[in-house]
Amino acid sequence: MTIGRGDLDRNLGLRLRRAHGAVQRHFVEHFADLGLTQKQVSVLWLTGDHPDLAQADLAQALDMDRATTMALVHGLEKRGLVSRSPSRTDGRRIAFRLTDAGEALLTQAKAAIAEHEAWLKARFSKAELARLEEMLARIYR
Repeated sequence: MTIGRGDLDRNLGLRLRRAHGAVQRHFVEHFADLGLTQKQVSVLWLTGDHPDLAQADLAQALDMDRATTMALVHGLEKRGLVSRSPSRTDGRRIAFRLTDAGEALLTQAKAAIAEHEAWLKARFSKAELARLEEMLARIYR
């Protein structure tokens, strides 16, 4: 039996949640072999792009609280993907860097992200995609 959603289908929040669910399912399917979540990929990516990144900077860049960020880093550190040590530029701060294993996994993750993004972007024309990106940014800015 199929249940119609009626007026609920015009609920923007529901539409965003359903779209997020579809994107999340595709991501999970393509990252299962790597054993990474979207947040973990983001942490690896930013740490790779900005060696010597501190927890507060990472949390701010990802719009996450420091405790969540630390839990993510700790998990990646336990897997041998990230290391922490005193910052090279400010000895009072603890900085994160990718290990060799982290660099190798990030390379694989970036290839998987490219495939995932291609799948998602293929649903829109170039003009639609630019407009969508602009409109979505209004929500989180």
